[in-house]
Order: sequence, then structure tokens, then C-alpha cells
Amino acid sequence: MTMIAASSCGNAQSPADTPKTLVVYYSYTGNCKAIANTLLSQIEADVLEIQPAEDNLDYAANNYELGSSLIARIRENPKSANSYPAIRPTDTDLQKYSSIIIVAPLWWNNMAAPLQTYLFLNGPKMKGKHVGLVVSSYSSGISDVVGDARRLVPECQFFNKPLWIDHAGHSRRSRLISDWLNDIGYTQEASTNGHKSGTIDSSR
Repeated sequence: MTMIAASSCGNAQSPADTPKTLVVYYSYTGNCKAIANTLLSQIEADVLEIQPAEDNLDYAANNYELGSSLIARIRENPKSANSYPAIRPTDTDLQKYSSIIIVAPLWWNNMAAPLQTYLFLNGPKMKGKHVGLVVSSYSSGISDVVGDARRLVPECQFFNKPLWIDHAGHSRRSRLISDWLNDIGYTQEASTNGHKSGTIDSSR
């Protein structure tokens, strides 16, 4: 589990006056890590990286046998905790945050299995919070990933649209993220004054 705080400058505000945002992401190929880093260059946020319990899993081996089997298991019984793969424990206090942005890879049309595990365990703690969804895929549409998010975090207040960054849009992610933040009204809803910047310091 990697947890860091993004740096900020500008007008000082007391903790009680500052709406706090958490960016939660999982990244197998590195695309979602790059998206999360770009997001942190535009907003002030803490970051939580979701990691599988076992290191060095090769989800792409044998024609993606492991990755596809994990998704199939969740699809068969999404209400059972036994359907979700183990992840490293996290101890982030979600009560500190007014907004949570989830950066999710698409696996076989669904949200990546390790991130589904985190939301299965912690989605109920996001009740009433503002939640944004950013999805990375090569070219597949994201409707099922949106469905997974709504299933796993049923009582939050989703921002009015998710952001889809496909392979063609990855190089333009900075502009896409900026436009999306404006579209969802994030700057009015949850940001603080001044320029925000931060990066993820992680070996994954």
C-alpha cells in the first residue's frame, strides 16, 4: 500500500476549512499510475495505491488466464467476499475525505479485480461522499466499469460523468482531465485555492 500526500502552495487554509480529496488507483501496466500522477498535477489530494496481496502476479500470462479467471469469479457471485482476490491491507481513514476519485483499469469490460476488492471492502464507508471515476482502457467502452463502481459504492454522490481515457487519448490525458474536472464542477465542489502539484513515489 502506498499512501502519500500531494504538495500544495497558495493561500493557507486550516484543515477544518479545506475539503480533502483522496485518489484511489490500481495500475498493472502503468497507465493508471500515469493518469493518477497527471491528476495530482492539477488538484490537491492524498493518494492510495491498491496492491495485490501477492507480488509479481502475471495477469497476462497464458493468454491472460489469471486476470480473466479473477473477473469471471467476481461475475459469478459479486455479493460474496470469497469472490474477490486478496489485496494488501489499507488503513486510510475515509472519513477525512469529502471527495474520492477512483482511477480504474478496464479488464475484460469490468473494473480490474484488485480495485473491485478494495471497493467491496470500503465502498460502504464512502456513503454520502462525492465520488469521481476515471477509467483507462485500450479501446473498449466503460459502461460495465461504471456499473461496477455503482454496485460497489451504492450510496455515494457520483459526479455527473465519468472520464474515459482510451489508448488514443492517453497522450492527451492532461487536457482530458482538466476538461473533466471543469465539466463535473470539481473546482467549485472540492478544490482549494492555489496551485496544486504532486507525484506518486512508488516502484509499481
